[in-house]
Amino acid sequence: MTTIDLPSASELRTLAEQSNAWPFEQARALVNRLKKHPKDEVLFETGYGPSGLPHIGTFGEVARTTMVRHAFRVLTDDKIKTKLLAFSDDMDGLRKVPDNVPNKELLEKNLGKSLTSVPDPFGTHDSFGAHNNARLRAFLDTFGFDYEFASATEYYKSGRFDATLLKVLERLEKVMAIMLPSLREERAASYSPFLPICPRTGVVLQVPIVAHDVKAGTISYDDPETNERITVPVTGGHCKLQWKPDWAMRWTALGVDYEMAGKDLIDSVKLSGKIAQAIGGTPPEGFNYELFLDDKGQKISKSKGNGLTIEEWLRYASPESLSLFMYREPKAAKRLYFDVIPRNVDEYQQFLDGYARQDLKQRLANPVWHIHSGNPPQADMPVTFQLLLTLVSSSNAENADTLWGFIGRYRPGVTPQSHPKLDAMVGYAINYYRDFVAPTKVFRDPTDAERAALQDLRDALSQLPADATAEAIQDVVYEIGRREPFLDHKKTAKDGKPGVSLDWFNMLYQVLLGQEKGPRFGSFVAVYGVSNAVSMIDGALARSA
Repeated sequence: MTTIDLPSASELRTLAEQSNAWPFEQARALVNRLKKHPKDEVLFETGYGPSGLPHIGTFGEVARTTMVRHAFRVLTDDKIKTKLLAFSDDMDGLRKVPDNVPNKELLEKNLGKSLTSVPDPFGTHDSFGAHNNARLRAFLDTFGFDYEFASATEYYKSGRFDATLLKVLERLEKVMAIMLPSLREERAASYSPFLPICPRTGVVLQVPIVAHDVKAGTISYDDPETNERITVPVTGGHCKLQWKPDWAMRWTALGVDYEMAGKDLIDSVKLSGKIAQAIGGTPPEGFNYELFLDDKGQKISKSKGNGLTIEEWLRYASPESLSLFMYREPKAAKRLYFDVIPRNVDEYQQFLDGYARQDLKQRLANPVWHIHSGNPPQADMPVTFQLLLTLVSSSNAENADTLWGFIGRYRPGVTPQSHPKLDAMVGYAINYYRDFVAPTKVFRDPTDAERAALQDLRDALSQLPADATAEAIQDVVYEIGRREPFLDHKKTAKDGKPGVSLDWFNMLYQVLLGQEKGPRFGSFVAVYGVSNAVSMIDGALARSA
């Protein structure tokens, strides 16, 4: 493997300043922000609503923010402290009972209360909020993210937000002037940025505020059940803010420098930014990423359950392949469905394979540099995911031992012990085949011209030695395909003869394996075995006779 000398920090920074990779573009905006607002530590934030479990969007936001954070450290020679705060909005009221929990009647009795005041239906934590917070932390820890966890309940009750909450109260008219035009008339009539926590029931109330006292730091409202006028402090966890003012308050109180959000929150980011400025804060840098789409092009929704969950992705592919999916084109809408997995698995390996041959400038544009925070592992994957899928499909090898038999013959010395990542990929391929390939396999019959070509291919392959190389096999396959209707007259081969269209190779997979496409056919035969490939063609010819 070729290598290059490790660069100095200044060399790395110089190239990073010129790189078009989006994490560097984002990080440069942060560097410019620091020139206007110098500080000793830069705070990155991601938000989480713990009314449900962590999902694939949670992973995407933390992974992308981590990439920007590392890019910023490179641009500043790591001389400025950074921190990633994973903030949980666990003081929000529980609005509805999730479908995927036990003891639903327990939650039903506590609707409206802060998530950290709702009993845990799983019986493992002090509250439902604490349970889901623990799941979030375990989720993030699984991927090795470097972060600090923050609980809205803890921050509100400890007084960390008190000074800024009093500032919101002091500038209430400005905040209302920003919020009211964005609300429907009925909602605007009773809107208040402050949501008092009912001292009697613990419910997070959405009630009109009938009076406020800036000097005393209080608000007053009429209890909707007793009609009693209640006065509570806005500090100390007696109130929380509606989410857009809350976002602005948090940015201001904590000095958040960077936070990204989904495209559906563009207007919310703008409103929260205006509120932050109104209370003396500076909105963070960040960008609005595009949302994921399902197989029908519809926006993925947790409530609909369409699209792909992170558990499903990790059943079929590695976390690194998911990180690649998140890295690429964050501002473009992308299908997040099962059929995107094989491509991302193999392209991650291609980027990793190419990394060692690249100069430093190219490396900084390589996704694996950002996925692995500048220190990608050495590439060592002897076969592709697509090839493994085709091996499973061709041999019905729904067990790892059979697949390893093919791999061991193709790459002597390669074992599950020597290549644990390949062993994991074998398991992924078997799962993917069982769930998605096997149920949809449809063999088509060859035409007369295709039968003749397949017979010729069978005869040519049978003349090759058992240890023929993938290149030698591919040359034979290519030569047999050089006939009508597979000629591509727009292409010219190295020997000057016409090229061969993809229709030839697609036909091989459709007729022989019952799938639309596959890996390089020569590589497949080299792993599968020449004699096995000949038998496969014999079977296809007999099946369609």
